[in-house]
Amino acid sequence: MKIVSILQKGEASRLKNMKIDANGTEIRVMGDVVNEDAYISLTDIAKYKNPDNAFIVVANWMRNHSTISFLGLWEQIHNPNFKPIEFDRFKAESGDNAFTLTPQQWIKATDAIGIVSKSGRYGGTYAHTDIAFEFASWISPEFKLYIIKDYQRLKKDEADRLAIGWDVKRELSKINYRIHTDAVKEFLITPTLSPQEMAYTYASEADILNMALFGKTAAQWRTEKGIKGKTPNIRDFASAEELVVLINLEDTNADLIRQEVPKIERLKILREKAYRQLELLRKNQDTIEALKKNLIEDTETNS
Repeated sequence: MKIVSILQKGEASRLKNMKIDANGTEIRVMGDVVNEDAYISLTDIAKYKNPDNAFIVVANWMRNHSTISFLGLWEQIHNPNFKPIEFDRFKAESGDNAFTLTPQQWIKATDAIGIVSKSGRYGGTYAHTDIAFEFASWISPEFKLYIIKDYQRLKKDEADRLAIGWDVKRELSKINYRIHTDAVKEFLITPTLSPQEMAYTYASEADILNMALFGKTAAQWRTEKGIKGKTPNIRDFASAEELVVLINLEDTNADLIRQEVPKIERLKILREKAYRQLELLRKNQDTIEALKKNLIEDTETNS
């Protein structure tokens, strides 16, 4: 779960914060709803039952034997670092009148990742959607259905937004590809080349970029995937970060071609540049999110 790693590093500001409306009750959501790595605020859900003392509602839920059993099973499925001995102790004690357990105690003792505690502006107790829905069901099955309904709406909205940005990045990549092929045509294609040699030259230059970014040629990728035709293409499966880097590599390679830099040297330069840029983007996810936002806003403005 990426969200847990980010919180453990004290980088909560990197997480996207969203809200859903469950029949008039505002509930905070953080993370990636599209890729099922989102956490919902248990604190906000609990306010439906007790607006003034939400933490008591969460604490009472965690006293139940069925709750501890469910949490433990979820962790065993999703968390390789979960501590089963501590879990067994809580499970044995749960349900007893004297038993109490806070989210913080559960997290610290078992290394749990299904529930997280977050401080600051969007602070409170959050849980993975699987767990949050279970908690909502304990409070009110009807309320749970309202939460699920608006969560699905949020998920669809986010997917649609990302799809718009993805299409824009594809178009940018196509434009840059034309710039790249123009440089190949101007400096590497000569009248003495046969049509087959020309086609090979274009493909060869495209594969220099593929080797620099993906570490393999288009043909190698198709063989690995068992694809017999020319489509789909390796670039159709590129991440947002890889597409951004690819655009930069095409620019760089076009300039290097004009400077008559040998192919082997160009590959070395491009590979080093690809590695640096990918590392930078992956360490600064807010940068790529800002790029996505700008691309989406540009599309909506021009549509």
